[in-house]
Amino acid sequence: MKIQHIAFLLLGLASATVVKCNIEGDILYSQKKAWKDPNNVLQSWDPTLVNPCTWFHITCNTENSVIRVDLGNAGLSGGLIPELGRLTQLQYLELYANNISGSIPAQLGKLTKLVSLDLYHNQLSGPIPSSLGNIKSLKYLRLNGNGLSGIIPKKVLDLVLTGNLTEMNVSDNELFGTIRTSKKRVTTITQDAKISS
Repeated sequence: MKIQHIAFLLLGLASATVVKCNIEGDILYSQKKAWKDPNNVLQSWDPTLVNPCTWFHITCNTENSVIRVDLGNAGLSGGLIPELGRLTQLQYLELYANNISGSIPAQLGKLTKLVSLDLYHNQLSGPIPSSLGNIKSLKYLRLNGNGLSGIIPKKVLDLVLTGNLTEMNVSDNELFGTIRTSKKRVTTITQDAKISS
């Protein structure tokens, strides 16, 4: 009786892992459909596979959870889908030097294990979501070379003091305001924001 119970428990855990990986695959496949991919860099993103860990430009951990998306300089265009915020183990989102447009989804603030968010040199617009300030693990936030507007949210700036942020580049956008801090911390902040009067 105990052997059947253990086998059932192991089967349940295995099923949970497969379901989680399928959810991540579904999310990434939805993102693929939202993008134009003229260079076919996403051709290996096949939703019929057990999980996305065998896809090019995707790295998984030992539990087969997605921890990296590496698609810098891939010629992609289109928007970012809010569902990306459900990739709970994601540590690196590298989408720099593409033609990604639209706004940065606020749901990316749910990526609480994210270390690097590289969206620089795209065509993103709108404000920087204050929800990015929820990502205490974030070390690198590079949003330069877009059309982002408004002010840098205080919650995001607080990552310099209360989080792990060591580099934030928001230059070459349509942002305004200035960055001030009274506490010393080794952080590189690059900004060319317009000062509001």
